[in-house]
Amino acid sequence: MSDEIKVEATHDRLKREAEAGGYRLNPDVEFTKELIRGLLTNEERMGYWACPCRLASGDKAEDTDIICPCDYRDPDLSQFGACYCALYVSESIFKGEKKVSPVPERRIPPEDRPKEQPSAQAHGGKTAAGFLGKELSKPVWRCKVCGYLCARDEPPDKCPICKVGKERFERFA
Repeated sequence: MSDEIKVEATHDRLKREAEAGGYRLNPDVEFTKELIRGLLTNEERMGYWACPCRLASGDKAEDTDIICPCDYRDPDLSQFGACYCALYVSESIFKGEKKVSPVPERRIPPEDRPKEQPSAQAHGGKTAAGFLGKELSKPVWRCKVCGYLCARDEPPDKCPICKVGKERFERFA
């Protein structure tokens, strides 16, 4: 398959998946395809879709927060109307009612990142059991990208909402 056919096919798939999940891709198709080329290049080089607008380490475990769709997409969309690289945009930007503006980097520099953050700290010291006031029979897993929660022994292989892999889940309770 030629590179351009692969880019076109990936664009079509991403567009379908985004819309099925309530998201919009940037309506500037050529810009979007350039981002897709970057994602595909990163996949070829490193084996995963590191954000093309960020410097990836090449260590998938270290870069899980910037694997597309990144952990910062939803907060960026909520606050700025676009994610950091502007692959995903808000409805108002998609419709042309608003323009894309620069999005500041949310990612903590590598030297300042905690090695592992316990999920209770991320939620004000409370676990799901603390919120519910009772013990749970199964652990609760949270998708770090979209916030999807599920109670089961292991996280799902793929998030049913945003389609990221199981490595993007954290234990919530």
